[in-house]
Amino acid sequence: MPAAEFKILVINPGSTSTKFALYANERAKLVKTLRHSDEEMAQFKGRPILEQQEFRSHLVESELAAAGHNVQELSAVAGRGGLLRPLASGTYLVNGEMLAELRRAERGEHASNLGAYLAHDIAKHAGAEAYVVDPVSVDEWPPVARFSGLAALERQCLSHALNTKAVAKRYARQAGRRYEELKLIVAHVGSGISVSAHSDGRMIDVTNSREEGAFSTERSGTVPVMKLVELCFSGKYNYKQVEAMLFREGGLYSYLGTKDLVEIERRIAEGDAQAALVFDAMVYQIAKEIGAMAAVLAGKVDAILLTGGMAHSEKLVAALTRQTQWIARVQAYPGEDELQALAEGVLRVLHGEEQARELEPVHEPATTW
Repeated sequence: MPAAEFKILVINPGSTSTKFALYANERAKLVKTLRHSDEEMAQFKGRPILEQQEFRSHLVESELAAAGHNVQELSAVAGRGGLLRPLASGTYLVNGEMLAELRRAERGEHASNLGAYLAHDIAKHAGAEAYVVDPVSVDEWPPVARFSGLAALERQCLSHALNTKAVAKRYARQAGRRYEELKLIVAHVGSGISVSAHSDGRMIDVTNSREEGAFSTERSGTVPVMKLVELCFSGKYNYKQVEAMLFREGGLYSYLGTKDLVEIERRIAEGDAQAALVFDAMVYQIAKEIGAMAAVLAGKVDAILLTGGMAHSEKLVAALTRQTQWIARVQAYPGEDELQALAEGVLRVLHGEEQARELEPVHEPATTW
């Protein structure tokens, strides 16, 4: 008998866009990016991010209908997972506990928090189940990785887990190995940079791109602590201004005034020495984090995988390869492929290869260990 064909709608909400795709098993039948103008988003300024849910759901369903697809055909709907409690890796059913937790936004407001709500709303219309896959709060760290050096400040595991895990598993399939057998370093290089170590099927350490690690196109990464303290208490800046400097106006942007890597490479080709130096500094920092993760894996590394939007840059990939190939072979998987990763996670459940997880009410501090 032919294998069943599952139709899966996957949704990845961003701050000013909503990406979605319709999959028939592993094959994408429709892929769209809906850009939200400043005028459209102005109505939500200063309001909780979840108030955008109805606006975005309507747009996605309208685009599906315009392309000739009926939500009643859907086998499942998946959204990008948001800032939930620390969770084990996996595919999670969207339930009341998850929705309530995202509404409380105890770990912060983020566009990814919309993913479960969008999936739940459209799945309800379709009479199907809603899921999230490997949310940004996936946490598989051992206790030793949580120490920051100050008892009052524990390291937090927040990362590009969805793409990172999908790429690691994709490499394993291509290598004819099980993900659980491999020791891998995965560097997600995008607007934020997460460099992670994987062993025995777990992501045992990763740089939190909001707080540490290499600088990126717009994030500062690790900064000198005492200088930061002085800046915060200088009286010149408020909390929001400092947050913007670290999270949206840091990295390449703070040095070169642009977040566009293509533009920076053009400047380098035209002889801009400062652009070349800043680019080299970013490569230096990413390579240093890869080296740190090699130490986490005791030097036993099967491969280094480069992924994310900046992995489209041949110049960046070549520079990182030269700097780190002494550790292990380097392989690039350009782009984020988060829509595909969402579809793959749901398919594993629908095919019976993986059991869907569910959030339970928390009666004590959540832990994955």
